[in-house]
Amino acid sequence: MFTEDEVEKLRKAGKIASEVRRWTENFVREGMKVIEVCEAVEAEIRKRGGEPAFPCNVDINEVGAHYTSPPNDKTVIPKNSIVKVDIGVHVDGYIADTATTICFNYELSNLKEAVEEALTVAVKTVKAGVKVSRIGEVIQATIERYGLKPIRNLTGHEIGRFTIHGGAHIPNVGSLNGYKIEEGKVYAIEPFATTAEGEGEIEENGVGFIYRILKEKPPKSGEEKVLFKKLKENFKTLPFALRWALKVSPTEDFYEVFGRLVKARYVFSYPILVEKRKQPIAQAEHTLIVLRDRVEVTTL
Repeated sequence: MFTEDEVEKLRKAGKIASEVRRWTENFVREGMKVIEVCEAVEAEIRKRGGEPAFPCNVDINEVGAHYTSPPNDKTVIPKNSIVKVDIGVHVDGYIADTATTICFNYELSNLKEAVEEALTVAVKTVKAGVKVSRIGEVIQATIERYGLKPIRNLTGHEIGRFTIHGGAHIPNVGSLNGYKIEEGKVYAIEPFATTAEGEGEIEENGVGFIYRILKEKPPKSGEEKVLFKKLKENFKTLPFALRWALKVSPTEDFYEVFGRLVKARYVFSYPILVEKRKQPIAQAEHTLIVLRDRVEVTTL
């Protein structure tokens, strides 16, 4: 179980994440550079007393997850687009994970409505002892009632200290998963939906710009060892942006040395995930603490 101090840190992270999510919904606009969104969101988190638990994700249209701006990104928010902004905050490693969909296309507004309703229903279903398959069932039923498809291979997840994706997965469809929600755990519930024309699955589509330390021990010598230690000291086990890594070590040979760390699997690269039929996706997400006598949503 959590100590009161741990619960307070989880609550603080959730409060910051919620405030930044609401701020983001009024900030993002068509024609804006994605890097401006990413850097502004990350700055807002720090201004409010938290740290980013992962790089701000800005996933446009058919992109479902894992896009953050590289350095000097020229990508802009297109007109008539649907944009997911996924925000992570930590306070001393205690994490809140939340997401919102910003819709600039009226014809896609039902996607946003569907995932938000699915999230509301799913959150009410969560309590200690409930099978995660039951949560997936209610998410699926809600989204399908709109004539839409849930994304089968994107899931919610358990959250640990300095660990954004813990052991358990929370499906967005009914499944045979027998895992039950446990008291004293933190979970992120995040429904994703696409159109009836979509496959209802995502696939990898190119290398992204989000990374995570994979190995405990550094390389034995050389520039790789120096950079690895800097990355681990700054980001621990949490995902980080290429933008952040470059600031930690702004050397002439950064890209070459960093590339060797990735190639040798000291650092993992998160692939960009895209709907298989290139159909638009919406997302909504909250973080929950499962306590003895109640479930507390930290990111409302």
